[in-house]
Amino acid sequence: MEKKEFAFKGAVQNGFVMLALTLALLLCGIASAIYGFVLIGNDQNGGLLIGAAVAMLVLFVMCLYGFVKIEPNEARVMMFFGQYKGTFTTVGFHWVNPFITTKRLSFRARNIDAAPIKVNDKMGNPVMIGMMLVWRLKDTYKAIFEIDSETMATSVDEDGEAPAVGNIMMAFERFVRIQGDAALRHVAGQYAYDTTDDEHETQTLRDNSEEINKLLEQTLDERLDMAGIEIIEARINYLAYAPEIAAVMLRRQQASAIISAREKIVEGAVSMVDMALKKLDKENVVVLDDDKKAAMVSNLMVVLCSESATQPVVNSGTLNM
Repeated sequence: MEKKEFAFKGAVQNGFVMLALTLALLLCGIASAIYGFVLIGNDQNGGLLIGAAVAMLVLFVMCLYGFVKIEPNEARVMMFFGQYKGTFTTVGFHWVNPFITTKRLSFRARNIDAAPIKVNDKMGNPVMIGMMLVWRLKDTYKAIFEIDSETMATSVDEDGEAPAVGNIMMAFERFVRIQGDAALRHVAGQYAYDTTDDEHETQTLRDNSEEINKLLEQTLDERLDMAGIEIIEARINYLAYAPEIAAVMLRRQQASAIISAREKIVEGAVSMVDMALKKLDKENVVVLDDDKKAAMVSNLMVVLCSESATQPVVNSGTLNM
C-alpha cells in the first residue's frame, strides 16, 4: 500500500524570535492606541493611530495561534482548511502559519494490561484468558484520516464519562483494546487449553505460549495496521479454566497425572521383576518352577506397586504349602 504520510514542508520560523516580534507588536499596538487617544483628547486627528492599534492587536492575537511546541517522540499533523499538508516532527519551539490546524500525536510506547475474558477454546471449553501488549503509533496519516479518531475522542466512554475534546490518544487506546479483544478471541479459539487424547493435537494454549504469542502479535499487527498502529509486544499473561468447569478439569488433570505416575511405577516394577528372575536363574540361587515364578512375580508386583508399606508374611512351613 502506498504510504500517504509525508513531512511538512511549509514555512517554519523560530518560535522564540517570533515570540519577541509578537510581543513587540503588542507593545506597539498599545502605544499607538494610547497616543491616538491622547491626540483625540487634544482635539487632534488620532483615528488613524487607533485604527492601526486595533489592526496590530488583531494581528497579535492571530500570531498567537501559530506557535507550536514539539517534544521528543511527538508529531503534529498539519492541515490547511481541511487539506493535509504533512507531518511536522522537528523537536523544539516553532511558529507556523496561524491558519494551519495542528493535531498533536505521540509516538511514545504505551502498554495495555487487558482484563481476562471468557473464550471458548478449540474443544469448546470455556477458559479465562488475558493479555498484555505494548503499542505505539507509526503512521500519522492513517491514524488521523483512515479511522474516525476525532469522533472516538469526543464520544462518551463506557463509564458514561466524556473524555476531553481532542484526546485522540485515549481514543486510539480504546481502539486497540477492542481490536485486541477480538484478536485474542480469534487466536484462543484455534487451540485447546491442554493436551487431549487426540494424537494430532500438538499445540495448546498452556504448553506453546511462545508460538501463540507470536501469532497473537501478528494478528494484532494486521488488524491495527489500518490505524497506523504497530504492536511492539503482545503476550498472554493469564490463562485458566472458567470457574464453572475449573473443578471438573482439575479432577481430570489429577486423574491424568495419577495414570501417568501409575504407568511409570508399573513399568519400573516389571523391569525390576524381570531383572530379579534373570539374576536368580543366572546365578543358580534357587530353581523355581513356573508356579513358583508366578507366585514370586505376583508378590513382587504387589510390593512394588503398592501405595502403602507392605507387611511381610513369613511362611514357616515348606515352599509347597
